[in-house]
Amino acid sequence: MTPTPAAPRRTALDALHRALGATMTDFAGWDMPLRYGSERDEHNAVRTRAGLFDLSHMGEITVTGPQAGQALDHALVGHISAIAVGRARYTMICQEDGGILDDLIVYRLGESEFVVVANASNAQVVLDAVTARVAGFEADVRDDRDAYALIAVQGPESPAILASLTDADLDGLKYYAGLPGTVAGVPALIARTGYTGEDGFELFVAPADAEKLWQAITEAGSPAGLVPCGLSCRDTLRLEAGMPLYGHELTADLTPFDAGLGRVVKFDKPGDFVGREALRAAADRPVRKLVGLVAEGRRVPRAGYPVVADGKVIGEVTSGAPSPTLGKPIAIAYVDAEHAAPGTEGVGVDIRGTHEPYEVVALPFYKRTR
Repeated sequence: MTPTPAAPRRTALDALHRALGATMTDFAGWDMPLRYGSERDEHNAVRTRAGLFDLSHMGEITVTGPQAGQALDHALVGHISAIAVGRARYTMICQEDGGILDDLIVYRLGESEFVVVANASNAQVVLDAVTARVAGFEADVRDDRDAYALIAVQGPESPAILASLTDADLDGLKYYAGLPGTVAGVPALIARTGYTGEDGFELFVAPADAEKLWQAITEAGSPAGLVPCGLSCRDTLRLEAGMPLYGHELTADLTPFDAGLGRVVKFDKPGDFVGREALRAAADRPVRKLVGLVAEGRRVPRAGYPVVADGKVIGEVTSGAPSPTLGKPIAIAYVDAEHAAPGTEGVGVDIRGTHEPYEVVALPFYKRTR
């Protein structure tokens, strides 16, 4: 008999999403809001005002102990023990052969306490790998995926909205930093991080407090034009900002150097780390380059479509969508190095047998003014 697939998990805000009329979708085993109305309107709200996201599907893993930093230095490619308390770092966990298992954000909450945040689709893989790799260190790994709900408020109005609900020093909170505080009476880890290309915050709270916090932010943000936002606009926002998505720009078949993110690999940190030798070799290997493509026409490229020039396949689209901000279709693609320079002529995407012309541009497509 074919086993019955497990029912999707639901976040602490599930009933609220349904009451708001959200279109729900199964994402990495979770029932998540795809959109509440128009994904273009949600996208534009984040770019110009503010948007509110439920990201409780993300996977939190806590590592504690006297050697927690050294253990994570061994398990991940970054120099995690060098992160200052109250700061965060973007990093990756790789296989022995250098392939990317996941991209991560690590928050240092104390001298001997770190929270690793993994993508929902890879959370169990990351948990298992970190647990195995810290064996032998004075460090403990705790699965905290059920301990947190994660709510994000993103967009240019988000600092003012959040400031009306907390006494925390948001002005002093730098990008990629986090501090404990209280928001609308709810204890939270307040992090200045996000996946939209805009200023914003991610709030880690107890699931039992999630609905109270969501409602408080909704009420405080209403005069500023804040709207609830689903995963669909989160994808177009991160695409415009040139941010990679695991399973698209990042896979186990690619190294950080293949993805143009070799800067996250810290060979000069003390001790050995998983994948070091393979990554050292990958650093010197010629690879395809990750570029942006902007359509001259209206047809939308999708992941897996061939990128072509002079009748030959020179690469592959990894992500593509209509860009609400640019008003035309865009894509991220891996292409051969000789076709990667911005302005390279004759490049197109094969969309169902038709060569559609595209302009090669540097990433990101969109960068906010500060």
